[in-house]
Amino acid sequence: MSATFSSLSFRNYRLWFVGALVANVGTWMQRVAQDWLVLTELSDESGVAVGITTALQFAPTLFLSAWAGLLADRFDRRKLLIATQVGQGVLAAGLGLLVLSGHAQLWHVYGFAGLLGVVTAIDGPVRQTFVAELVPAARLSNAVGLNSASFNAARLIGPGVAGLLIAAVGSGWVFLINAATFAATIVSLVVMRRSDLYPMPHASRAKGQIREGIAYVRNRSDIVVIMVVVGVVSTFGLNFQLTSALMARTEFGRGAQEYGILGSILAIGSLAGALLAARRERPRVRLVIGSAFAFGITTGVMALMPTYATFAVACIPVGFASLTMMTAANTSIQMTTDPKMRGRVMSLYMMVFLGATPVGSPIVGWIGETFGARWSIGVGSISALLVSVGAAWWVRRHWDVRVRYSVTSRPHVEVTYPGDRTPPPDGDPAPAPTAAGERRATDAPARVRAQDAADAQHAA
Repeated sequence: MSATFSSLSFRNYRLWFVGALVANVGTWMQRVAQDWLVLTELSDESGVAVGITTALQFAPTLFLSAWAGLLADRFDRRKLLIATQVGQGVLAAGLGLLVLSGHAQLWHVYGFAGLLGVVTAIDGPVRQTFVAELVPAARLSNAVGLNSASFNAARLIGPGVAGLLIAAVGSGWVFLINAATFAATIVSLVVMRRSDLYPMPHASRAKGQIREGIAYVRNRSDIVVIMVVVGVVSTFGLNFQLTSALMARTEFGRGAQEYGILGSILAIGSLAGALLAARRERPRVRLVIGSAFAFGITTGVMALMPTYATFAVACIPVGFASLTMMTAANTSIQMTTDPKMRGRVMSLYMMVFLGATPVGSPIVGWIGETFGARWSIGVGSISALLVSVGAAWWVRRHWDVRVRYSVTSRPHVEVTYPGDRTPPPDGDPAPAPTAAGERRATDAPARVRAQDAADAQHAA
């Protein structure tokens, strides 16, 4: 099996991959149907209403994610996932029945979005860390990349199917279909072989464990840089359901089918980025910063596209850049975090990544209503450019980075760290911290320095 799909050689991971793919298709269908229902049927084409719906769906992450990460570190992750999948299926079915009955109002959708956000807040950290139990540690980067590929393959299918179904039978049936798709994940979890799992150590019950996770992150400057970059981009740039709906409806005068197609086209670039990420062994901070900068450039171009067709084409590089950033951030944090702390650290990452949405979505929606749909994308472009340039400046100043450019010789770009002259053997990842607070903030750049110096030597 090729390096890109090597994790699929493990039976438990294959089951998880297929089950998650089916459920993710349903999830993307519901997201499109929910936003379209709010925009066209339950409000007067209000971008603010769509933004509030999105905010309510992600707001619980701000308040519950840290505790969810602690649950992931303490308890059986497989059983927790079964419970969250059942919860999401029940909520989707409830909303679908309400819409089909003809009694759905805007506040009903708000309520279901908030409840779904509660379940999702618990599900996120558990889902992110459970993948490490399905494959050996050496395959973790590949497994995370394939998870992203599954998610974005679903994004390729789900929005387009949702657009067709909304036009044919209405949003209510889309919600019911999504409810049924969660059965695939539940079945895959139930039939997994426990003997084939690679269980991570669980944290014992003690006081101050959430504070311990925060202290761990605070003492890791590499993780802090990643979270700042991803947080800003997520707040103002990763609002595709909202911005695409506004562009399709108000800028180009298109319907549900064309709106759904935009999501599928965006997923073409995202899927390509995910498959490339699956081949990458050791993503680093510089990739997160560079892809955030690329995201700023590509979204700026997309916001200026004059027609629906050119806007749709411009979605592809945006999807590639955003997925590269997200996968590099996720994998880099997971691979360098102590397994006993991974749930709490990933919960803080999810809090920044998803919890920023309740702040950004209403703002972006208001900008779209007040200044036009194009500016709802433009604010994300400007924010991504500013945070990526700022992060690059901070890293270069505090980690003593040296960058050499050469047009005539290879490598054309060489990144070195003069403060560290002793890189580990080529291909040998630097050790991760073994306990909270054991490695201070200055050690994170040292580890990154060693890894990047080894790569520079190899490239040379």
